[in-house]
Amino acid sequence: MRAIKKLLHYIKPYTIFAILGPVFMCIEVVMDLLQPTIMQKMIDTGIANQDNAYVIKLGLMMLLFAVIGLIGGAGCTVYSAKTAVHVAADLRRDVFKKTEQFSSQNIDSFGTGKLITILTNDIETLKQAVMMTLRVFVRGPLLFIGSVVFVWFTARELFPVLLVSIPILIAFIYYFSVKSGKLFSKVQKAMDQVNTKLQEMLAGIRVIKAFDRQDYEKVHFKNVNDLLIKRNMSAEQFILTLMPIMMFVVNLGIIAGLWMGVIKINEGTLQVGVILAFTNYLNIMMNGLMSSSHVLMQIARSFPSAGRVVQTLETEIEIAEPEHPYSGGGIQGEVEFRQVNFSYSKNGNHVLKNISFKAKVGQTIGIIGSTGSGKSTLTKLIPRLYDPDSGEILVDGVNSKEFPLEKLRTAIGFVPQKATLFSGTIEDNLRFGIEEATLNDMEQAAQSAAASEFINRYDGKFSHTLMQGATNLSGGQKQRLSMARAFIRKPNILILDDSTSAIDAFSEAEVQLALRKTYSHTTVFIVSLKISSIMDADQILVMEDGEIEASGTHQELLKKSKVYRDIYHSQSGREVELA
Repeated sequence: MRAIKKLLHYIKPYTIFAILGPVFMCIEVVMDLLQPTIMQKMIDTGIANQDNAYVIKLGLMMLLFAVIGLIGGAGCTVYSAKTAVHVAADLRRDVFKKTEQFSSQNIDSFGTGKLITILTNDIETLKQAVMMTLRVFVRGPLLFIGSVVFVWFTARELFPVLLVSIPILIAFIYYFSVKSGKLFSKVQKAMDQVNTKLQEMLAGIRVIKAFDRQDYEKVHFKNVNDLLIKRNMSAEQFILTLMPIMMFVVNLGIIAGLWMGVIKINEGTLQVGVILAFTNYLNIMMNGLMSSSHVLMQIARSFPSAGRVVQTLETEIEIAEPEHPYSGGGIQGEVEFRQVNFSYSKNGNHVLKNISFKAKVGQTIGIIGSTGSGKSTLTKLIPRLYDPDSGEILVDGVNSKEFPLEKLRTAIGFVPQKATLFSGTIEDNLRFGIEEATLNDMEQAAQSAAASEFINRYDGKFSHTLMQGATNLSGGQKQRLSMARAFIRKPNILILDDSTSAIDAFSEAEVQLALRKTYSHTTVFIVSLKISSIMDADQILVMEDGEIEASGTHQELLKKSKVYRDIYHSQSGREVELA
């Protein structure tokens, strides 16, 4: 309930629409409630007295009221839909904006499958709840209350039937509404699993085909899909049982009303039209309660969705902006780690332990080590994709946490281990690095990243369209474009996280030459498994089990680091002669 209240302020900008919808619905309800009473008078007064003019008059009145009711219903549909659609759009915008601010830690804690479900299914559920509340939830109670009032004034002799049937109907509605909320909470969790599995399968479809594991993945998807079907069926079947129960109670009421009415007619205290009106009002009442119950169950279904949306909006960002940001000059590029420790799980199981080193402006720092030694994690701390558990990371002598995130990250060019490109043109992807980049900037960046060779082969060159995930490029081409996107920023700090693993030796040599000539004033961090990629670095960090095992130049490490010598020997095939 707190989550629903939290989201109510999203309706405020559309208050006029939210008011007009129920107003139009009130018009429709009043017209619907008048019909049985007019019909009663038509039978008991017009037909009974054979007054044809009176019957025609009332018939035309019923037609007019029906048209007015139609206008009211249409107006309510339009304005309630406008309110719901705008509220959903605003919610989706804010949730997307919030998730964009999420740190890697936040995204890991939610899971991408759950975030996709929240942005799609959960917000769609809330949209339906808003629309049904403004439209049906106004109509249902008004029809119910109006019917009770009209029965009291027009068929009071049969009113005791309502005193018995109404409490029974309300009790069933309450029970089904509460129970359905719990069932649909389980449905949402099953939907998370389906979305997560779909995302994994689509992202890894080539691997699945290459290993001929389609049947295996079909079984896994069938398991999560069957769970969703099972939970959906349980929830829907439970809800659908409410309708026959309510129909049974209403039919019992109609039978009781007819029985009592016949007795009253024989006694001469009741007219036939009253029984007809009572039956109509009882059906209207049932429809009002049924529509209200559907809305209540939709609202109950929206509770878990609202909770998940609010949870997303209220999530504390792990990587926060500084309260008192550093207001000094631009970033030059000096980076220093002081006794930095870091763990992903925050349980004390550190993947980086007591990391300390200093990179001066313009230096190239090579980072090498076995898989899982913490190389990539170390570089992710520099642009604050994660924050250390303890210790400090200084940029130009200032703690990186004191810089506004935009200022810090604008000064950094980051090439991740997995080259991620977006659908659109090559130009669009390069402008991702800097939006106002000129054609000359793009050509220079592509040249530095050894990407001009394949870009110039396309008819449209930089306007060549990339498919989703850049599947129409090879792995090496993706890496070179990813580097060009970072180079175009002319960053003060450049991070290359194993970004040349898929490119040929000639292209890698071109990149290294560009780094020395064009980016000589840039502090460069090169993560690599190959010594050939980092052997010319000013300082090489040898990582082992989350610690810096040794540091120095290539020649120094050959003498003092056994780990480095072993890597060198395994890659070059030559033993190192120690002086």
